[in-house]
Amino acid sequence: MNFEKISVIGLGYIGLPTAAVFASRKKRVIGVDINQAAVETISRGDIHIVEPALDSVVRAAVSEGYLTATTQPQPADAFLIAVPTPFKNNHEPDLSYIESASKAIAPVLKKGDLVILESTSPVGATEQMAMWLAEARPDLTFPQTHGESSDIRIAHCPERVLPGQVLRELVSNDRVIGGMTKKCSEAAVQLYKIFVEGECITTDARTAEMCKLTENSFRDVNIAFANELSIICDRLGINVWELIRLANRHPRVNILQPGPGVGGHCIAVDPWFIVSTTPSEARLIRTAREVNDNKPHWVLEKITLAVAEYLQRNPTRTMTDVTIACLGLSFKPDIDDLRESPAIEICEALARKHPGKLIAVEPNVTELPSILRERFTLLDLPLALEQADVVVLLVDHKQFKSTPSSFVAGKQLVDTRGVWTHSRQN
Repeated sequence: MNFEKISVIGLGYIGLPTAAVFASRKKRVIGVDINQAAVETISRGDIHIVEPALDSVVRAAVSEGYLTATTQPQPADAFLIAVPTPFKNNHEPDLSYIESASKAIAPVLKKGDLVILESTSPVGATEQMAMWLAEARPDLTFPQTHGESSDIRIAHCPERVLPGQVLRELVSNDRVIGGMTKKCSEAAVQLYKIFVEGECITTDARTAEMCKLTENSFRDVNIAFANELSIICDRLGINVWELIRLANRHPRVNILQPGPGVGGHCIAVDPWFIVSTTPSEARLIRTAREVNDNKPHWVLEKITLAVAEYLQRNPTRTMTDVTIACLGLSFKPDIDDLRESPAIEICEALARKHPGKLIAVEPNVTELPSILRERFTLLDLPLALEQADVVVLLVDHKQFKSTPSSFVAGKQLVDTRGVWTHSRQN
């Protein structure tokens, strides 16, 4: 197949870097997003997300005419759908974004086109997407009814990149590609080989969907072990950071580091896709999710104790007089992504229950999310530490890790990442 024009639907943390990398290979790329502000930003050669080196790649792609952004799909040879797949309140997958994207591109599809679902999805989502496309375009044939002879090729290829290293990993990582037929897989491999230097491994669509969910569920279970261990150690008066350091000296043990919970658009969401599909069988995966989902509540209990200890030391003051500084809002270090962040959940709860002043320090954003603006003040680290009575370390950003522990001396400290309460022999 000859992919001269490629369309990427969804210009977020995955879609925009993917579009930029294709464009950097001198392919014409049409980026589509319903966010008019994002489209206007990209059209100027700027970016609306934080990702190292992405700004220069986008600027060059736009200035050279290889990348254009729009709110309306246009004809292309390949369509990559990279839209959100959140879950509903009962942890059921929400495929409405995929459905909307499918119906948006359907009018511009033509015989020979390739459609790839990149969004992390529950098993069967690619087949559902194909059905939506078929319903919208009865004049075209699709793999579910016409197999290898279908007019449209359809495949699933989940992203598996690390925020902060997306551009490098898009190119270097292996890709698992699940076509609805063999020819669908072959067409998708040909497309990705435009920039992918890693291996493109083919399978069926359902296995490709399950592969991404499995990878993130595996990580979630391991994080849950570390988080549960931190709670146990706290009860027993043991420094969990030192314990893990010692246990990891075993040649076949590699315990992860605990934290305030699990966030982001993948690990905090994807395991529920497995649980919702097979609720009776996914017992360990469900339990791990519950452990990690409960960790922010445990952190809030530790903050309540810290406030109580401060008031005990300062009996003339009341809770209204206590200033709490929360360090870090993103779901992982050194990025601006706040999606599913346990730090945000913790701050939301503090906004509801703590009557005193609340400070947030997040060096990767310029303004607070709307849910925190009424009660929180965004300050830089030195000013926050100067004003705070209770310091809550939620994200181990580089700036925080490079700050000596002496800067928090005398403060009531809740250190969920072990930055200032790590092993004595760190």
